[in-house]
Amino acid sequence: MRVLVWNENVHESKGEGVYPEGIHEVVADGIRTGLGPDAVVRTATLDQPEQGLPAELVRQTDVLVWWSHIANDQVCDEVVDRVIARVEAGMGLVLLHSGLYSRVSLELLGTSCALDHWEPNNEQRVYTVKAGHPIAAGVPSPIVVPADELYAEPCDLPEPDELVFISSYSGGAVFRSGCCFRRGNGRIFYFSPGDQQYPVYRQPEVRKVIANAVGWAAPRNDAEDG
Repeated sequence: MRVLVWNENVHESKGEGVYPEGIHEVVADGIRTGLGPDAVVRTATLDQPEQGLPAELVRQTDVLVWWSHIANDQVCDEVVDRVIARVEAGMGLVLLHSGLYSRVSLELLGTSCALDHWEPNNEQRVYTVKAGHPIAAGVPSPIVVPADELYAEPCDLPEPDELVFISSYSGGAVFRSGCCFRRGNGRIFYFSPGDQQYPVYRQPEVRKVIANAVGWAAPRNDAEDG
């Protein structure tokens, strides 16, 4: 399996957040740990040539993992179109946290994904609501995230094909935090935990979810279930 973890890397390049090595490197390390030596996991960032997503690299990617935030509008049309075409052709896509508002996400999902509100510094409890789903395999319920950014329903997400996780927050909100979608031949998973200000991607349970999601999103034969 060929996995590419893409991150805009803007906060890190400014010395902001809690991931000096880059969110992409921490997420990629978790995927390598979860999937083992059979997975080839690479990283890319917005500041690289062709914004880190040249045509040949995208063509060779089985699953793209995407984190972005303040530079969502900087991704050019050509790259957006390239990624969307590959997803529709069968490449898997795992969207993390504010990557929900990337141009790739919004165009594939087809809604604004607008939140009711958001707040910083809330405890988040991530509950499994679809027991037996491959993405929830080996994952405790709830996953307790001591501090993260709160995302609140109602949210203008399209109805997911499968809802795997729901989160509740110390601030009282709830959110559909783990959603599966299918677009064309591609599988998409959105997982909301992971603001750049909190070490969420260092938690073993969160890393397990992301590695599971990569395995679920990978291209497969039509005869395969799950």
